[in-house]
Amino acid sequence: MFNLTPADVAGSVLDCASGPSSFNAEATCKGYRIVSCDPIYRFSAAEIASRIEETYEVVLTGARANKARYVWDRIGSLEELGEVRMSAMRRFLEDFPQGFARGRYRTEALPDLGFGDNEFDLALCSHLLFTYSEQLTLDFHVAAIEEMCRVADEARIFPLLNYDGEPSPLFVPVVEELWTQGYETKVQSVPYEFQLGGDRLLSVSRKYG
Repeated sequence: MFNLTPADVAGSVLDCASGPSSFNAEATCKGYRIVSCDPIYRFSAAEIASRIEETYEVVLTGARANKARYVWDRIGSLEELGEVRMSAMRRFLEDFPQGFARGRYRTEALPDLGFGDNEFDLALCSHLLFTYSEQLTLDFHVAAIEEMCRVADEARIFPLLNYDGEPSPLFVPVVEELWTQGYETKVQSVPYEFQLGGDRLLSVSRKYG
């Protein structure tokens, strides 16, 4: 979903609002330098596992009710979707205790990250910005992206749709404000699409010169 190449992950990567994702665990096993941040990491693995169990059926019920809004090619059924997601979460839970102890999981939250300027080469954020356009304001989106660009050379946000699968009404005003503040923005197509029409990301970096 982030169109990552070996060069993209050769440096240090920050994954924002990453939740119970297996990305850090899998990337670390391959030798990459990944830090994930999310407020949920203030809880123990057991507490997070309990929350996952509580919300599992809710998530699948939502997907079932909106089945036409998704692309069912790589994942062929709701049952397979449930298993894929639970497998990723189990991988996260196995890695979380040692990863947290080693500083690979941090409780930082957008739009205020406790990292130094240019501490990372790349910052990622999926299914938060633009996804929750009704809950998160324009100012929050701009501040969050500026913060990602403060701590990293480039920020990538995916997808550009809201939770209902519609183009985010905040996308254009966010990009316009970023341009005003001196950022370069690019929309890139990606080889991943589960949410119908959700196959693009926004890349943002500071303009120089």
